[in-house]
Amino acid sequence: MLISSMSVSVDGFVSDRAGGFAWSAPSEDQFRFSLAQIGELGAYLCGRRLYETMLPWETDPLMRRTPLGDAFADVWATLPKVVFSRTLDRVEGNARLATAPVAEEVARAVGSTDQDVSIGGPDLAGQAIALGLLDEVRVFRNPVVLGGGTPFLPPVAEALVLELVDTRTFGGRVVYERYRRAPAAPGG
Repeated sequence: MLISSMSVSVDGFVSDRAGGFAWSAPSEDQFRFSLAQIGELGAYLCGRRLYETMLPWETDPLMRRTPLGDAFADVWATLPKVVFSRTLDRVEGNARLATAPVAEEVARAVGSTDQDVSIGGPDLAGQAIALGLLDEVRVFRNPVVLGGGTPFLPPVAEALVLELVDTRTFGGRVVYERYRRAPAAPGG
């Protein structure tokens, strides 16, 4: 199954107008929940910006200064990653550069594991939706209205109908929403 999971503002942005996302720092219970989710993945597809944001979890010892940070770094470092970039000529850690179009890389990643695969970053997730590949959307909705920035998902040509399959609240403030692709209507 191909999933996309991101922290978003109430108005649907993953970063503010300056590219910042400090407003989405997780509480300890949310961090533990995210750690468990990432630990269940078989691969992770991401764009250059997300790859560079997450690379310190594989390369910077300071990320391991707490037991929870250490556990996350262990899980993230062992997770195979595919990086989509027009500007990078090499990647570090447990990653490789994508060499094929999104649909082929998704098929390769999904075919290489019996676990879920996540596609991170709004542009890549939007491409997966446009190609009809995305099975599940997971949103950590933060109590902030940004009024602009990078939208979680770009506009799509056709609606992706979803059904809500799980919700929970973290730290009394962040609401997790898990949506799965709705079954096709009969005759549709």
